[in-house]
Amino acid sequence: MGSGNVATHLVQGLMSECDIVQVYSRTLAHAVRLSSRVPRCEAIDSLDALVHDADIYIICVPDDAISGIVSRVADNGALWLHTSGTTPLSVLASERENCGVLYPMQSFSRELAVDWSGVHIFVEGSDAAALNVVKELAHVLSPHVAECDSAGRRVLHIAAVFSCNFANHLWCIASELLESKGLSFSAMLPLIQNSVDKLRSLTPRQSQTGPATRGDHAVMMRHMQMLEGRNREIYRLLSESIMFSSGINPDSNSESNIELK
Repeated sequence: MGSGNVATHLVQGLMSECDIVQVYSRTLAHAVRLSSRVPRCEAIDSLDALVHDADIYIICVPDDAISGIVSRVADNGALWLHTSGTTPLSVLASERENCGVLYPMQSFSRELAVDWSGVHIFVEGSDAAALNVVKELAHVLSPHVAECDSAGRRVLHIAAVFSCNFANHLWCIASELLESKGLSFSAMLPLIQNSVDKLRSLTPRQSQTGPATRGDHAVMMRHMQMLEGRNREIYRLLSESIMFSSGINPDSNSESNIELK
């Protein structure tokens, strides 16, 4: 149920081992676009048309739409799953006796292929039997499967926002700064790749570098003078956070430290 990025990649990852019989979307054209990739798969845009004899139903819709789907479809005893990092299992358990969560820790873009073998999947089940089935399904996709309860998934999700979404936004800012001077963001790619590669042998704290780590206020002040508005504030907040993590007081008024405000 769903036809967005997560649903698209789940269909592609599961179709070789599972019989996917239906794709539901509120927009029929979207359901057709996805179901057309699967032999003998029906596209529907009404929950009234949902088959009632499937073994597993996977809900891949925005978080605030999950409860609306399960409340509109009677419990048929099948295993019902959602793929959300922030929605607790209880949203399903309040309507389903047999339910679980299959949360892939990955950023999905419909147009880019995903190597499922490297994706970590976190699972939860309403009981031991449900959990075993969710694990079995997850292992169709990836060897990296781990149990994680709803509280743990919320932490995973916010950590993913910092690791992926926020990091990507900083790359957007970097790209705009470079483009304003006719420079290409491609020059940053080896630097970014090296930063990621270091994390295979060092902790994030150990691999942190840059002027804030050194407490080099002169460089940071020059950078801030080059920035305006929101970008200046982002730079200040992140630099202060890095200094605190490095044991440096950003508000010190000594000759070697200049307040970043």
